[in-house]
Amino acid sequence: MQVSKWGNSLAVRLPKALVDELGLKEGDEIDVVAARKGTIEVETKEERRRRAIENMRARNWPALPADYKFDRDEANER
Repeated sequence: MQVSKWGNSLAVRLPKALVDELGLKEGDEIDVVAARKGTIEVETKEERRRRAIENMRARNWPALPADYKFDRDEANER
């Protein structure tokens, strides 16, 4: 891949094979989660959400009641 200038940033085009392997489509957001010499790792926002939920489940936190509704104003009052 060739690194190109895009505005004030640099960009690369992802090859179709990689796009297909990652299951990406136009509009998806990805995060670079690790970068080492010659290698980068990316994950989609959906993968990050799924991983966060799995981490919460692994902690065996008690489930919220079915009728629970988060109230942002109430939470900010604390």
